[in-house]
Amino acid sequence: MAAFGSAIFRSLLLSMVAVLGCPGALAQRTDAPYPNQAVRLVVPFSAGSVTDLLARIIAEKLGERWGQQLIVENRPGIPGTASVAKSAPDGYTLMLTSNGHTVAAVLNKNLPFDPVREFSGVTQVASVPLVLIVPPDLPAKTLKEFIALAKDRPGTLNFASSGLASTAYISGELFKQTAKLDIVHVPYKGAPESLTGIMRSDSHMFFAGINIALDLIQSGKVQPLAVAAPKRIATLPNVPTFAEAGMPEFEYDAWFGVMAPASTPIAIRTKVSQDVATILRIAEVQKRLESQGVVTVVNAPQEFDALIRLDTERFGKMLREAGVAAN
Repeated sequence: MAAFGSAIFRSLLLSMVAVLGCPGALAQRTDAPYPNQAVRLVVPFSAGSVTDLLARIIAEKLGERWGQQLIVENRPGIPGTASVAKSAPDGYTLMLTSNGHTVAAVLNKNLPFDPVREFSGVTQVASVPLVLIVPPDLPAKTLKEFIALAKDRPGTLNFASSGLASTAYISGELFKQTAKLDIVHVPYKGAPESLTGIMRSDSHMFFAGINIALDLIQSGKVQPLAVAAPKRIATLPNVPTFAEAGMPEFEYDAWFGVMAPASTPIAIRTKVSQDVATILRIAEVQKRLESQGVVTVVNAPQEFDALIRLDTERFGKMLREAGVAAN
């Protein structure tokens, strides 16, 4: 029995020596190229949103490219974003979100994370041009006419939004301040309700994503005045940009991008950025996104970090000047 035990011990010892003596044998797991396991992509919005659409397209194609599963996890609101902030900075937890991320600290008094310090930018993935729409019966058919009408009726016109952290609110407030208008904010539960408010003339102005407004514009149920984009949109060729409509000083980019927990290595963030750029150039992906009014935009991690800081400062100042208090 003792001889049998000694034989087992010698066998184990020889196995350990063989492993330790084999160059790189123990390093296969720790030094394997990223990614070598499943990656979680958190979306702090509900399924069916533009953010969710982008996440699922990117996850599918990146998963194919990497040979690893990318799991899209919808965790709407602050809890989803907080879960990413507290995750290990190893590249295996990423987040795809909108530029509403930049106003989180202004709108939430007890935010459990810092939107800038606890996140590292990976890359932008897209912008969704917004179109300023009004009710078809409003006596203003151009941007200049709407501004003149609002100034002639101070405090009587309103603008719709999907809530304080929505792109519709941020763009609406920015437009209000830029044009120096006295118009009232009316929050709705979501974009569909905001669109209904415009169609019923309950609200007088709404910044809508091209993808959700196109059918209503083409059917004459809402009236477009201008698009917030550097150039005209192919699906709305007759609608001018804000610059063309006489307001070049108004600029708003409703962007979407990938972020990671702070301190995620730059090598990992750069790889993800470059691989996202590659899949967004695939003809099938471009066609699918263009059909939704999405414009693909990719940049390096450092550039995206700079944009996050810039918009956080810019929109934070705007909301404070508007008298918006954190809840």
